[in-house]
Amino acid sequence: MASVNKVIIVGNLGRDPETRYMPNGDAVTNVAVATTESWKDKNSGEKKELTEWHRITFYRKLAEIAGQYLKKGSQVYVEGRLQTRKWTDKDGVERYTTEIIADTMQMLGSRQGMGGGGGGGGSMDDDYGSAPAPRQSSGGGQARPASRPAPNFSDMDDDIPF
Repeated sequence: MASVNKVIIVGNLGRDPETRYMPNGDAVTNVAVATTESWKDKNSGEKKELTEWHRITFYRKLAEIAGQYLKKGSQVYVEGRLQTRKWTDKDGVERYTTEIIADTMQMLGSRQGMGGGGGGGGSMDDDYGSAPAPRQSSGGGQARPASRPAPNFSDMDDDIPF
């Protein structure tokens, strides 16, 4: 029987990305993304909210891009898979951490600090990471050659040098 391990998150970073490098030189970036669900309580009529925090890990080139372009408060779309790791804390207690291993990321919202005006969201549609993902166009832009992993801001009127 086939199985699927797929996660899609749209939320905001709770802190700046943390990037480090493995001994082989590959980048690893960790972020915490908040998703918030809101509803109106049937009994009291008051608005309720529930915020869930998600630990997301990017690897290799996608990790470098996330570390460079994301910051606290950035809105982001992430696709990946769930992975649970077992580890031992400083007191010798075994613990488990479930995280999202990202294979696709798109920046949403405004392009603060990116120059140029206008609304709309710039996007990054990269298939770097721990597992190759099928290339999916987010619309409007051309596929980038593998040799140039810079973000595709094709919806902008002016060119931004990278």
